[in-house]
Amino acid sequence: MATILAVDDSASMRQMVAFTLKGAGHTVTDAADGQQALNIAKTQSFDLVLTDINMPIMDGITLTKELRALPAYRFTPILVLTTEAGMDKKQQGRAAGATGWLVKPFNPDQLLATVRKVLG
Repeated sequence: MATILAVDDSASMRQMVAFTLKGAGHTVTDAADGQQALNIAKTQSFDLVLTDINMPIMDGITLTKELRALPAYRFTPILVLTTEAGMDKKQQGRAAGATGWLVKPFNPDQLLATVRKVLG
């Protein structure tokens, strides 16, 4: 299964995401903000990054741009999991390099289906 980096400033959301993904056999590393995630991503490789948008220190759009600038993450799927549902935010995410967009609260089955889809 895949190694996934889950990024969210909400500890309960990180726990729910990790529980869902681990239950499907994935290995999950979590981070509380974009800067922490970027630091982790520079020392480990992941098959998928799942990030929130609104976080302190570094938001998910900036994290996506920073990851895309790293050769190891140029083609890694990056999914956004956020409360933001507006087209402007989605366009910002797409422009930054996000692969897909899921809106919270998430449906565990939908999350797993989307993860399977982007991982091929």
